[in-house]
Amino acid sequence: MNDAIQSVAELPAGLESCVAELYAKSAGEKYSVTASEFSAILLEVRKKYLAPDASTDAIRELYLSLRVEDLALARACAAGNERAWEVFMARFREKLYDVAGYIAKESSAARELADSLYADLYGTTTRDGQRVCKLSSYTGRGSLEGWLRTVMAQEYVNRYRRQRRLVSLDEENEEGKQFAAPDPAPVAAVDPRIESATDEVLSALSADDRFVLAAYYLDERTLAEIARILGVHESTISRKLDKMARSLRKQILSALGRRGMSRRQAQEALEVDVRDLRVNIRSRLAQERDTTAFPDRKAEARAGDGSG
Repeated sequence: MNDAIQSVAELPAGLESCVAELYAKSAGEKYSVTASEFSAILLEVRKKYLAPDASTDAIRELYLSLRVEDLALARACAAGNERAWEVFMARFREKLYDVAGYIAKESSAARELADSLYADLYGTTTRDGQRVCKLSSYTGRGSLEGWLRTVMAQEYVNRYRRQRRLVSLDEENEEGKQFAAPDPAPVAAVDPRIESATDEVLSALSADDRFVLAAYYLDERTLAEIARILGVHESTISRKLDKMARSLRKQILSALGRRGMSRRQAQEALEVDVRDLRVNIRSRLAQERDTTAFPDRKAEARAGDGSG
């Protein structure tokens, strides 16, 4: 409750109505998530992605980009709300079994993988007397379904690595494997059309667009940090990211259509997390971080912002 009270105190002037609208949209009240608790969740997300001195406009844009319905549901499940968990299971149980089957290939292994994930999601373990639930780390950036697929893929990789560690050195020596290179961890299977479409679209980006995307999504820099590097206002970066995200989605949807996917298949395919792709996202987006690489862009941006 103290965090909830603090979040209200830290809410910048001008955002009260925005937060109130998002709370109503989230349907958090159905799961006993109060307005103050919801505000505290938004504050947590804000601190994760924005600098402490972020402008009101930047905070508003971040909040409006969140999947607040999914966010309220996930956090209510993490808090142990039974009604939220029932809704969660109805929405995702069968989907996650399907995903587990796609990842693990073999039915018994898939069932074991899915059941293990459900235990982590429900929070059957405790740490320092507190219930530990993976859903508490979901921040609403991207769909809950896509986040769950990523968590499941990571759990599969973790299980594989644990099993590898259980194989004794003696057993490997007996099999003549003492000099063998370790097997690479498995990568969750992804439709190759997603990878080729993403590769095609990213390859066509301009140098400064690639820099901004890499800095924000891969290096996890804040809007303020990127703005300082390029010598522009953070709202300029925020608008640029929002515009690029919409444009990239449309372009990748079109590219998937050219590869034989229906509109619905393409939209579902885009729920995949970029970390599951075999496309070398970083190499496609990597650009020189030196600010002198963008002198013309900086001048144009300053002129556009009226900063001289």
